[in-house]
Amino acid sequence: MDMPAKPWPTGLAELCEPLVRRVLAPNPSHYTFTGTQTYLVGAGDDVAVIDPGPAGTGVTGHADTNGAGHVEAIIAAVGEARIAAILCTHTHRDHSPAAAELKARTGAPIIGCAPLAMDDDGPRADAAFDPDYAPDRVLADGERLSGTGWTLEAVATPGHTSNHLCYALIESGALFTGDHVMAWSTSVVSPPDGDMSAYMASLQKLHDRDDRVYYPAHGPAVTKTRQLVRGMLGHRRQREAQILRLLGTGPQRITEMVPVMYKGLDPRLTGAAGRSVLAHLLDLRHQGRVASEGDEWSIVA
Repeated sequence: MDMPAKPWPTGLAELCEPLVRRVLAPNPSHYTFTGTQTYLVGAGDDVAVIDPGPAGTGVTGHADTNGAGHVEAIIAAVGEARIAAILCTHTHRDHSPAAAELKARTGAPIIGCAPLAMDDDGPRADAAFDPDYAPDRVLADGERLSGTGWTLEAVATPGHTSNHLCYALIESGALFTGDHVMAWSTSVVSPPDGDMSAYMASLQKLHDRDDRVYYPAHGPAVTKTRQLVRGMLGHRRQREAQILRLLGTGPQRITEMVPVMYKGLDPRLTGAAGRSVLAHLLDLRHQGRVASEGDEWSIVA
């Protein structure tokens, strides 16, 4: 999907539906599209904030101009309401670091996904894990959080990261999908924490649900929810088949496979594509269909 024409509504509260508003963070990139979208849920005395976004220059200790002013934009959008909870879908650096500053400014608890701090040897500098994320409460799959006129239910969706959660808004049938499902791009699944087997299972989990609309952390809302997920499942199966065809011609290195599999790819995305191929190969190895020796992969006879 091509980038929409500027100006983008950075810092403005956009009404998505009666219980949902969206505030765009100033961190556009080839991996975040126009930026991280923070969602405000609720229209009464209290609201929930989903994915507060990247750090600015606040209490997190990470000076990051890509997040400058975003917490102020969230607080301005909330207005006189109380923030009942700050929820994060996962702990990549473009999603959760602002939670600490928002908590310090408002006293709201951080609730949602589990903490996860690890080295990320993938190519996504913007998606390194947030080591300072410290939730006051972790939600299990199916656990609910309620406020005035709204109820959010945690939907565990590991794969993009092992701690990824989506949040279902019970009153409207909306699902906040973080980075798990997006209309503008497929999700990066980067080992060691990203897991293709878990990702495929999580996609099937969403396909089996009946959510009315998806609100992803990047890119436009999705109204044809099952159709999109069905296409994503098919796309991943096609990639798997493509890998097996290539290995059928003889042992291959990932660096040799990526140019064949991703023709015309922006060179800046080559590393991410390689991580995705690795995720597929690890899944296929788990299934007993391929084997590796050094950096070469081959079909299991």
